[in-house]
Amino acid sequence: MYSNIVVPVDLAHPDPLDKALATATDLARHYGATLTYVSVTAETPTAVAHNPREFGEKLAAFARKRSEADGVAIDTKAYTATDPTIDVDRYLLRAAEDTNADLVVVASHKPGLADYFWGSHGGKLAGHAPMSVFVVR
Repeated sequence: MYSNIVVPVDLAHPDPLDKALATATDLARHYGATLTYVSVTAETPTAVAHNPREFGEKLAAFARKRSEADGVAIDTKAYTATDPTIDVDRYLLRAAEDTNADLVVVASHKPGLADYFWGSHGGKLAGHAPMSVFVVR
């Protein structure tokens, strides 16, 4: 049913991703799908990495660690944006299209007051992606 699953990853906040990563891994095993972690970083230094190249290396290392622990091959795709806070949704959609994903598994959070003013990334993806989106809370 699914052959290519994309999972957005925020290296600055990896703990809330555990349930979504486990779900994506389980689906990849079940369907024999390719699993790709995608992330977006700034052109300038961040708390995670000094530059986009280092960020890509850290994303790949994160994927290798998960791959070894979960026994599933994981590809990575890192994007660089001028302002990731504003551009992240556009890049996540682009990543899903670039990888020919037929499913995006995205972590979500418990909705709060701010969500009435600013939509969530999962909600944006689900509303605009041409492929299926599985939002994991």
